[in-house]
Amino acid sequence: MTVTAPPAAAAAERRLPRPTGRPRWLSHSGLIIGGAIVAAVFVMAVFAPLIAPYDPYHQDLLARLTPPVWKAAGDWTHPLGTDHLGRDYLSRLIYGARISLTIGVGTAIVSGIIGTALGVCAGYFGGKVDSVIMFVVTARLAMPVILVALAVVALLGASLSVVMLTLGLLLWDRFALVMRGSTQQLRSAEFVTAAQLQGATVFQIFRHEILPNLINNLLVVATLEMALAIVLEAALSFLGLGVPAPLPSWGLMISEGKASILFEPWLITIPGVALFLLVLGTNLMGDGLRDVTAPQGRN
Repeated sequence: MTVTAPPAAAAAERRLPRPTGRPRWLSHSGLIIGGAIVAAVFVMAVFAPLIAPYDPYHQDLLARLTPPVWKAAGDWTHPLGTDHLGRDYLSRLIYGARISLTIGVGTAIVSGIIGTALGVCAGYFGGKVDSVIMFVVTARLAMPVILVALAVVALLGASLSVVMLTLGLLLWDRFALVMRGSTQQLRSAEFVTAAQLQGATVFQIFRHEILPNLINNLLVVATLEMALAIVLEAALSFLGLGVPAPLPSWGLMISEGKASILFEPWLITIPGVALFLLVLGTNLMGDGLRDVTAPQGRN
């Protein structure tokens, strides 16, 4: 004897969405576009010696301010033209990707370590520990980042390491706030309670139970902080207190080209577009990671 499902149940079963087996990230256009942009810049930075047609520091005063190839006087010898010292602009643009990515990744690592440590401690212990850490976060939020960075770099001197460490010590607050909120949700989870009952130390709970469940949030915040650090480095370099010359920083290239903005606007437009695309790609990737890792699967 066979039992047939009621017509209503059968109809409901037919309407259920069937799994396609397609990863969620493949259906998120923002994540794909942002990841492609960041990956392209990363490849350009890693293989800069093989891609760049010239030494980015080589000067040729006889070829100074050569326009890019789409201008009437341009040619394919220097596709993106040359700067005021005759340095190939395409080569400096390619090597500049190294500076931007180094600043972005280095700042995210430094600020991530500081912010994650403070946020996890505040969220797990609560009470006075949470109050003290939140007071520190509030004090940090009261500081204008760009002004403090300008003062520190002016005092210690402009260099790649000084800029990276300064930004890393100033941009940890978002990590702390996100990690604090996530840890507050995790500390009452059953697996954390089970670890406590088994006699696990606080360090073991952090290492094996808390931190592995914070990786997704950590990656999302890290991508957003990378974009902010890249913009701040460009701003510092534009003001003359960022990466020192002759390093091919995109912000420094914009600063060097501002004197000729009325006559050779491409000196600012080219590195400006590169900076815009990298920041856009990083933000799209961060937003995409947030969406595809969310439990509700936002799109």
